[in-house]
Amino acid sequence: MTLTVLNVAYPLAPVGPDAVGGAEQVLSMLDQALVRAGHRSIVVGCRGSSASGTLVEIPAENGVLDEGAKRRAQQAHRAAIAAARARWPIDVVHLHGIDFDAYLPNDGPTLVTLHLPLDWYPAEALRPTRDDLWLHAVSTAQQKTAPPGARLMTPVPNGVDIEALNLLQPKRDFALVLSRICPEKGIHLALDAAKRAGVPLVVGGKVYPYETHTRYFRDEVQSRLDGRRRFLGPLGFTAKRRFLNAARCLVIPSLAAETSSLVAMEALACGTPVVAFPNGALPDVVEHGRTGFLVNTVDEMAQAILAAPSLDTEACRTEARRRFSLERMILSYMDAYQALARLGADHGHLAAIP
Repeated sequence: MTLTVLNVAYPLAPVGPDAVGGAEQVLSMLDQALVRAGHRSIVVGCRGSSASGTLVEIPAENGVLDEGAKRRAQQAHRAAIAAARARWPIDVVHLHGIDFDAYLPNDGPTLVTLHLPLDWYPAEALRPTRDDLWLHAVSTAQQKTAPPGARLMTPVPNGVDIEALNLLQPKRDFALVLSRICPEKGIHLALDAAKRAGVPLVVGGKVYPYETHTRYFRDEVQSRLDGRRRFLGPLGFTAKRRFLNAARCLVIPSLAAETSSLVAMEALACGTPVVAFPNGALPDVVEHGRTGFLVNTVDEMAQAILAAPSLDTEACRTEARRRFSLERMILSYMDAYQALARLGADHGHLAAIP
């Protein structure tokens, strides 16, 4: 069955192959896969987004991302979704934003991917009453945190494009952080650990103009930068691949319960071990002492940064190929799209019977 799928991004973050956030990257990979498979892919995203299929663009919010900006973007999303559904015969709507309930269509086959910690969503939003509205987590670890009464389908684990990430080049003597720059990502702790280890650290990431994010960058990140600890800003795919392959290790100092960690999977695909706090799904991604180190303090993180080159890079690549296949993720989503589309077709047939 040839499908028309409408993927809807979080309204305040652009999507595309060079996107910073994991949710935006997953959406972009699905958009590309739909087009490759001969389906029609339509993407709703803010200005600055790119799509392999058809992009339905809403205005970008250029100032501080406050509640007013969020409400305007959500209203624009609702209008864009309605316009897309009126223009094309949409088989499935796929929502990716944490605020999906603000622009959730009232009917029709709908899939919601819960990319973020489940306690960040309103509990009621996780209790759908329609049989054509499916919600799912991106890891078993995330699913286990579901609140009472939540109705979630089987998780769809994330995957990464292992072949596209492969770039044979020698390792260099620096540690790497790739992340949104915000308090819960704990970037300042990685900077402190790298300084204690005496190892250069490169930070790639984006500071979104939320007031708390810009203040955190100014007060906790900028103040720790020096000649050996540098902030490069957001990295597109090509630059990200180069840095991931060259780094002695990737450091994930996140204080939040990571739901999956695409960047950890990407690092392992590049043969680069991961040093991380054991929050959320990270213990399921990183095998302590083999593909990285799970640490509990800044001192332990510093020691792990020093020890990372002792780990076998090929073991990291082998685990990534075995466990984090992009093809497996795409197939799972395609199966969900087909099942929802059939459900919608059956409902349409029944509704047409007098």
